[in-house]
Parts: sequence; structure tokens; C-alpha cells
Amino acid sequence: MDYKIVAVDEYYRSGVFRHFSEDCRCSVSITSRVDVTELADCSKHRNKKFYIDFLYILSKTMNAREDYRLSYLRDTQQLVVYDKINPTQYIFHADTETCTPVYTEYLPEYQSFYENCAIDIEKAKQTREYKLDMLHHETWFDASYISWLSYDALHVELPDGYLYFMPIINWGRYREENGRLMMPVSVRLNHAAADGYLLAQVFVLLQKEIACFVRDENAG
Repeated sequence: MDYKIVAVDEYYRSGVFRHFSEDCRCSVSITSRVDVTELADCSKHRNKKFYIDFLYILSKTMNAREDYRLSYLRDTQQLVVYDKINPTQYIFHADTETCTPVYTEYLPEYQSFYENCAIDIEKAKQTREYKLDMLHHETWFDASYISWLSYDALHVELPDGYLYFMPIINWGRYREENGRLMMPVSVRLNHAAADGYLLAQVFVLLQKEIACFVRDENAG
């Protein structure tokens, strides 16, 4: 677990951090639709799983800025930035109506991530155990696919005062709207680590990363 310590007094958002970590402890979330038309076509054309392709792009997006890799070490009361954060995905078992957490390391190289993720998923399908282990996975953020519907809003609430900084991302089924495939994505961040601008930038960066991914894969 590699990270660097952030001096709060020198942190460029120190005022926001202090206010939302001391006076008004809360999280903030936005649900917005993301255009995945070209990504869905690209995945289908290359016989790849859309789910893994999107998880890769999402992980790349959440590693693009230090703001999304911030964390608060409660034992030492230090603000830190991790070198890398990784997605905790969830595999649903229809027979038991339960899920299994899957810790997949984010790797910038697409093919390596794709292959490792596919292996992780198959292993998870063989068990019905929950096995959520946050203690030993501090650099993992929550990435959960809600496959049963295309929703309009989703809220993840944490107790007031709980300085949990890892992003919590959910997304639902995409649906056709005016000839485009639009997918709901919900992003929750701690308000001490992000304001409206940084939250909105997740969606801006996500859309840009999708465009870059499709362009690069089609070119290849």
C-alpha cells in the first residue's frame, strides 16, 4: 500500500476539507446518464464483455486524479493520496440471491486487467461466501453493477462523521433513448474530499475515457 501524506495546511482544498470534516461531515452523490453506445458496439464487435470493459474504464477514470485517490487514516489522523486504487466488484448468485465481493487489481494495461478480471469473476462464481475484507483492502473502492433495472437516482448514505473517502460507484442497465444507449451511473464521494466540480468531473472524465478506449480499440 503506497501513498504520500498530504499536509492539510498546504492542501489546495484545505478550507473545504476542514469544513466538511469538522463542521458538516457528509457525503455527496450524483446520478447521471452516460452514453455507452459506441462502447457497447465496440465490446460486441471484439467479442469482449461490456461489463469488464466498463469496469476497466471506470477504474482508469478513478485513478486519473489524486482527488479520487484521497484517504483518511483514522489511526494516525493523516490525509493521504494512494498511488493507485482498485475496484471491488460484486458477483451475484441467482440461486441464493446473495453476492460475493471480488477484489480485482487495477492494471493500466487493458489486456492484463481484462484477463485477470475474468479469472476473478469465474473464481467468485464458485463460492457463495461474502468475504468482504476492508481491513486488508484499504485501497479498494466500491464498484457495483445493479443489473436488474435502469434507474433514475440512487443514494448511498454513510453515518455522519464517518470519514470514509473511497469512492462508491454504482451503475445500472443501459437503455435506448433517442437512438443512443444511456446508462445510469451513480458516484458517491466524501464531501471533505470533493465538491460539486470534482464530482461532476468524474462523469466528464468517464465519457472522455470511453471515447479514447473505443478509438484506440477500433484503431487496433
